[in-house]
Amino acid sequence: MTSMAAPSAPQLTQVLTGLDEATRAATLKAANINPRTGLATDYLNHFNEAIMLLEMIPDMPECAADFLEWHPLSYAEHFIASNFRARDLAIEAYDTADPELRAEFDHMTATMTNILTAVSQAMGEVHQDSTRAKLAVQAISWLKELVAATGGIINGGTEANVDYIMTH
Repeated sequence: MTSMAAPSAPQLTQVLTGLDEATRAATLKAANINPRTGLATDYLNHFNEAIMLLEMIPDMPECAADFLEWHPLSYAEHFIASNFRARDLAIEAYDTADPELRAEFDHMTATMTNILTAVSQAMGEVHQDSTRAKLAVQAISWLKELVAATGGIINGGTEANVDYIMTH
């Protein structure tokens, strides 16, 4: 008996399978995917969009409605919905990234998603513009730091990688 479960993402062409390390790295680099981590900074645009909306709320309270329309997307969902030219490659590279690195990355993005979801829920329950503005300002301070730290993970921002960065 075989399972007929629907795949969670479209069937991807396995571009990276069988490539030598230099060709793999060149392929990823050309697609704006970090060849050392297999992650793309483009995913951070998903969170930066929400931050931008939050930043407008203190001066333009009506922007809260736009923020409330923002919905979290997984890494794969973001790329599937995007116009990123190498979206299938980005998803494949993520799927084959080092599991420890990916777990750290997933933890950071889950934290950002949890903050945004909680702030959205709270904003939906309050009616005072000043309260929404306070929620937005607090969330922004947390999220900007998390986006920067997540960017560091994507870019392999550890001292051990300095030699690689300087030679490539």
